[in-house]
Amino acid sequence: MNDSPMPDTFDVIAHTDGGCRGNPGPGAWAFVLINAANHKALERCGGEAETTNNRMEMLAAIEAIKAISKPGLRVLLHSDSQYLVKAMSEWISGWKARGWKRKEGALKNVDLLQELDRLAHTQQVTWRWVRGHNGDRGNERCDALANQALDRLQAGTDPAWEQRTTW
Repeated sequence: MNDSPMPDTFDVIAHTDGGCRGNPGPGAWAFVLINAANHKALERCGGEAETTNNRMEMLAAIEAIKAISKPGLRVLLHSDSQYLVKAMSEWISGWKARGWKRKEGALKNVDLLQELDRLAHTQQVTWRWVRGHNGDRGNERCDALANQALDRLQAGTDPAWEQRTTW
């Protein structure tokens, strides 16, 4: 199993995932936040009736960062979304410089990108891509949580869920 390390250089290790059944369609997001010092963790998920994969991937990261109560922490955020990781680590400065537009024109999901940008500046976030469905413990757990939220959403019940645990 490929377990992501908890390097001493980070205070919080975050794993996030989001997805849809259909795109667009019902979607869900999930995160696991791990305190790198004591391995105490918060797992949380939720969903929306009509959304897209990219929106759920971004919402997972937004919800994870929002759940960190203390500002200025060093956060290692893992995602299997290359779009999310590249957006936040490579493309965002250009989009901002062009007034939240791509060189080619309109930029989708500006609301979530602006919120991610704002929240990322409340912490010291390092964005790391992980291959999905490839044995990474955090990614596998988030995928399972997101699917459970989707199951609840499609059954007509509240997709929101959380628990505190130890990792």
